[in-house]
Amino acid sequence: MKKDRKPIHLLKQKVRYLNKQMDERLREYGLFHSQWSILFCLYHNGPMTLTAIWQYLHVEAPTVTRTIKRLESKGWVYRRQGQDKREKIIGIAEDAFDMVVEVAEMIEAFEDEMLNGLSKEQQNELFQLLMLIGNKE
Repeated sequence: MKKDRKPIHLLKQKVRYLNKQMDERLREYGLFHSQWSILFCLYHNGPMTLTAIWQYLHVEAPTVTRTIKRLESKGWVYRRQGQDKREKIIGIAEDAFDMVVEVAEMIEAFEDEMLNGLSKEQQNELFQLLMLIGNKE
C-alpha cells in the first residue's frame, strides 16, 4: 500500500496524542484539556463573554456552556451578568487563580517537553506554518 502524505490527518493524530498526554498531566488537578483550553483563554485574555470564548476556541456554544458549568461547580470560574440579561461574563475565580498559574506553568513545561526534539528555528517554523492553515486572508 502506497503511503500518501496526508498532513491534516497526521496533524489530527498528533493533536489526539497531545490531548491524551495533556489529560494525564491535568488529571492531578481534576481537569481535562477541554477545560484547560477555557481556563487558558481566560488566563491570557481576562474575563470574557460566553460568545467570545466559543468563538475564540472554535467550539460550539452548548459545549462551552457545559464545560463552563463544570468549571464553575468545581470553583475554577465565576459567571456574572453582562451588560444585558442574556450576556454572561466568565472569569477565573479569585480562589482558583494561583492554581491556574500553577497549571499554566506545568502545561508550559509539558509543551517544552513535547517540542524538545525541534530546534528553536523549527519550533518557530512550525508555529508559522500552523498559523497559515485555514487562514483565508
